[in-house]
Amino acid sequence: MPDLVPLAEVVRSGFVESVHHGAAVVLAPGGHVAVARGPVDAPVLPRSSAKPFQALGCLLSGAALHGPRLAIAAGSHTGEDFHVRLAAVMLAEAGLGFDALGCPADWPEDEATRHALIRGGRTPSRERMNCSGKHAAMLAASVAAGEPVGSYLDPGHPVQVRIRQAVEELSGEKAAHVAVDGCGAPLFAVTLTGLARAVQGLVLAEPGSPPRRVADAMRAHPEYVGGTGHVNTTLMRALPGAVAKGGAEGVLVVALGTGHTAAVKVIDGSPRATTAIALAALAAAGGDVAAAAEYARVPVLGGGVPVGEIHALGEI
Repeated sequence: MPDLVPLAEVVRSGFVESVHHGAAVVLAPGGHVAVARGPVDAPVLPRSSAKPFQALGCLLSGAALHGPRLAIAAGSHTGEDFHVRLAAVMLAEAGLGFDALGCPADWPEDEATRHALIRGGRTPSRERMNCSGKHAAMLAASVAAGEPVGSYLDPGHPVQVRIRQAVEELSGEKAAHVAVDGCGAPLFAVTLTGLARAVQGLVLAEPGSPPRRVADAMRAHPEYVGGTGHVNTTLMRALPGAVAKGGAEGVLVVALGTGHTAAVKVIDGSPRATTAIALAALAAAGGDVAAAAEYARVPVLGGGVPVGEIHALGEI
């Protein structure tokens, strides 16, 4: 990604300690680019920001996803007990168990849950991995469509083909690259602008249509998109009508109910500034993010108390 620009800085005790470089784009409700910083037309790997499209591909395959089921299919859950219970139900409805999951074993992201499991002598498991809801949905989609279960992560599997088609149709682009995500699922590269366009397409789709159903489920059940204390969950609650979905390696997409949509890629891969960057970019494009002001700056601690902050650079 050439021509990266500074997007946020880390200030400790009045001293600029670090700077995050990358790219950010905001689409206005009409679909045109309102803000562009850096190489917004260079391909990126959307990582878990692609999960809403993966959920859409599962819907289009015939999976009976609705409400929390559809939200967790589009989410990166924190591995809490209620997340695992829902994944178990989704698999059971398809006649499957946790052993069918193709994602790797992991500890839950939620700290309290992780500590409880360790105290209980438990080990990492597939169902606690943050992608298990998505994988359960892909398996349910395979069963619903009468397609092979064992190869559901193959890029040529019909469910993955439908996911790719959904990504390309919503983004208006052909996938620039096919990769393997951390959970083992196929991952399709698009430009940052294309990623914003795709998420905007979910939010502004016709009510009741499959794309809109994904957006509405995420908005209605943000606790299944993330979990307790997860920034995507808290941000959606702060901004009713918004869809927020982060991904590994510094990717974040936030679409307001008005259609204003920001996509961010921080090249060093850190997510700590992405929410602040997205909110600043949305505000610069005329999006109303005042209700999320507390997330526009991230405290920098020294001795356990705030001594500075991480904030987006003013030129956004």
